[in-house]
Amino acid sequence: MDEEQMSSDQHEELLRMTTEVVAAYVSNNVLPATQISDVIGAVYTSLKALDSGMPEVKSEPLKPAVSVKKSVNPDYLICLEDGKKLKMLKRHLRTTYNMTPEEYRAKWGLAPDYPMVAPNYAAQRSDFAKKIGLGRTGGRSTGRRGSKK
Repeated sequence: MDEEQMSSDQHEELLRMTTEVVAAYVSNNVLPATQISDVIGAVYTSLKALDSGMPEVKSEPLKPAVSVKKSVNPDYLICLEDGKKLKMLKRHLRTTYNMTPEEYRAKWGLAPDYPMVAPNYAAQRSDFAKKIGLGRTGGRSTGRRGSKK
């Protein structure tokens, strides 16, 4: 949209929004005075492009770091985001990408039962839990805790 095609009200609104964005940016970032005009120009151009309804740039389809089939191994999982080999994927996704397992599965089109823990590691943890008595129903374990006489 050219300056001539833009109504006076649209132009004023665009200038007001540019002023707000630039003021917020400058108040939170150290910027040499010589670069302020560049920031103003960039913000104005971006807002003007948004206002003119320019078509969105289509992003390329997502490509995982490895194929989904190769991402699940007995001893480790490979993160489709970055290709790292991990025993537990859930914590990596949360800390690195702020992503839940559900969001990860949806992003990559994975089945709801796609594992977040390497199969052998899950079996190892399960065996350990059973060994120490977790998951038993009814009754107490052999030792009595906290009984007072």
